[in-house]
Amino acid sequence: MDVKTHWEKVYATKAPESVSWYRAHLETSLGLIERAGVGCSASIIDIGGGESTFVDDLLLRGYKNLTVLDVSQTAIEVTKKRLGSAADQVRWLVGDIIEIELEPRAYDLWHDRAVFHFLTTPERRIAYVQQVTRAVKPGGHVIVSTFGPEGPTKCSGLKVMRYGAESLHGEFGRRFRLVESSKELHQTPFGTTQQFLYCYCRLE
Repeated sequence: MDVKTHWEKVYATKAPESVSWYRAHLETSLGLIERAGVGCSASIIDIGGGESTFVDDLLLRGYKNLTVLDVSQTAIEVTKKRLGSAADQVRWLVGDIIEIELEPRAYDLWHDRAVFHFLTTPERRIAYVQQVTRAVKPGGHVIVSTFGPEGPTKCSGLKVMRYGAESLHGEFGRRFRLVESSKELHQTPFGTTQQFLYCYCRLE
């Protein structure tokens, strides 16, 4: 089963609040964006935004130049329906982050919670980093969250990678200056705990 088919099946059969990664508000991500100091006109892309409420919270905070990318059309449609007329303020992209062609130097801030750790081959990780390097403006902000060293080894039936701050930063390379990192214990909707790692970098 290819990546798109897998995630279309997940989103077609599970309610948004019943997947393990669901969180009502991504407080850590929102705090990092606030500390990054980008203005409300900054161009922000959310990778794997799916059915996440992250875009809702960004709109509520006045951000006006938002893009949400997900491999699942089903997930995108759920979020657009939830937002109603506010969905018209967002640019929606459907595609695999490894394959989609993004506009070069288009984004001031790149956000990814729980996509990168699904890239289990070096080739896919290299392709992802190349996408970031091309699509983010020099001096731009990159926030990536993965499972931490004590996080799960599988998610949604798929194998995942686990990272510490050094190993995650090492995947991105010298052009990415690590500003800060932190770990977060995420409570899943069904009562278990998952360790997430957050890394915030600047693209030099």
